[in-house]
Amino acid sequence: MKILIIEDELHNQRLIQGMIQEIRPHWQIAGVMESVSESIEWLKDNSPDLIFMDIQLVDGICFSIFEQVHVKSPVIFTTAYDNFAIQAFKVNSIDYLLKPIKDEELKRAIKKFERQNQPHHEIENYNEILDAIRKGEKKYRTRFLIQGSKAYFKINTSEIAYFYSQNKITFAITFENKEHIIDFTLETLEEELNPDQFFRANRNMIIHIDAVEKFEDYFGGKLYLKLNPPFHEEVTISRLKNSAFKAWVGK
Repeated sequence: MKILIIEDELHNQRLIQGMIQEIRPHWQIAGVMESVSESIEWLKDNSPDLIFMDIQLVDGICFSIFEQVHVKSPVIFTTAYDNFAIQAFKVNSIDYLLKPIKDEELKRAIKKFERQNQPHHEIENYNEILDAIRKGEKKYRTRFLIQGSKAYFKINTSEIAYFYSQNKITFAITFENKEHIIDFTLETLEEELNPDQFFRANRNMIIHIDAVEKFEDYFGGKLYLKLNPPFHEEVTISRLKNSAFKAWVGK
């Protein structure tokens, strides 16, 4: 049994692979793709028995894949979307895993796939699913409440060049190079910020697309970033996030 995983977050890639290998150790992971474009190229020449597919990839919604390549394989979607979108999956007989993925839910999805025993169940109604997702999709944070020395005020996310964490405190730096303390962890911000606008550069920083002035190749397959306004420390993208970052910048 050959499995394809389409997921742009490294920790989710590792999580799914590990869980699958524990539940079905004889299954083979044929490939792990991070983006729509990468998946399209792979699927032009390959047809796995089953695909685990994230909905929101670094370069767009996954359903773009079906518009550009004929996918014969059954798909189990992984998603953070609400019940409205999930109902669409049920109506169209497509299974899903709601993030964070749980062991029992993964086992349920795999058993459902095995019961159906349809190695080539094609998805025909992905446009209906996409419409449902767009209507019920997650709303991202647009502003923050900031406590000043004498009063409270708001700051829009569009004004923030990047967030960074230091000594367990999260700071927001605006494009005007003003610093504010934000009462959220980077992990929470990563879930609440629009991924089209913000990227988790590394464990200590989330950056806005407009803060990226330029970047260049660095040793070890990393990327070296120049931000505007400048950050007081060196900012790099890891080798593992290299391709995802380039795809995000080039959207």
